[in-house]
Amino acid sequence: MGVEVETEIFVDKEEMEANEFVQKSIGRAIAGAVSALHGVKEDWEEIEIKVRRK
Repeated sequence: MGVEVETEIFVDKEEMEANEFVQKSIGRAIAGAVSALHGVKEDWEEIEIKVRRK
């Protein structure tokens, strides 16, 4: 993929500390999956994902 990413992780609005490896791993996995979706522009700037427990 080759895109550099900055990743912030929040749980219940509290930012979680994550080392660079975790940030890059999660960020690149999400960026790769979302970029593969039909209609996502190649030059996107930000992806926001919310996950709620049911």
